[in-house]
Amino acid sequence: MRLRDRLGIGPTSQRRLSRAMQVVLVGIVFIGLDRGNVGIVANGAIALAVTYLPAILERDHHIPMDAGLTLWLTTAVFLHAVGTVGLPGSELSFYQSVGWWDHLTHTLSSSIVAAAGYATVRAIDEHTAEVSFPWQFTFVFVLLFVVAFGVLWEVLEFAVGGLAELLGSDAILTQYGLEDTLLDLVFDTVGGLVVALWGTAYLGDVVGALTGRLDRRTSD
Repeated sequence: MRLRDRLGIGPTSQRRLSRAMQVVLVGIVFIGLDRGNVGIVANGAIALAVTYLPAILERDHHIPMDAGLTLWLTTAVFLHAVGTVGLPGSELSFYQSVGWWDHLTHTLSSSIVAAAGYATVRAIDEHTAEVSFPWQFTFVFVLLFVVAFGVLWEVLEFAVGGLAELLGSDAILTQYGLEDTLLDLVFDTVGGLVVALWGTAYLGDVVGALTGRLDRRTSD
């Protein structure tokens, strides 16, 4: 059963929710411009660009992106961008004032990364008989893939934050210390674990499309 059926979200509702998030993201970009905050502007603009990715994947690469998958990706980047702003009139962002916000966004974002890794390795497995990945390998691969990406992201946060401090500008990415980094990796693993356990049920259409592309490339 597709995610759209499980969630009871039709194409029209999905488009409305996605458009609503895009409108809010445009507002976040203008909030950043009004405050002169480069970090808010950059995070809002990047998140807005990512919300168009499902449509591009479906239109140009024929990878099926149903309502659930689209909202999954859109919600992940939307919540991250919203987290950089906070409540009106407050000088603190949601990342600073809401303790669980960072954990939520890391779990959602890491699940997107895990989904990409899972779909890729399963497509390779189904594409050729010369390669066979048992489910145990796929499970461990997804977790290691997510953790490795999470470590790379934390290093990037540290580098960007240090560069912003040297330049005296707003940081696009912020790191809040060693404890925060370790917790981020824990919740990255949680996101990877969810995909490793239930990827087959939710990503079958994507795996099938990627396998088809590999088959066509081989035949050509």
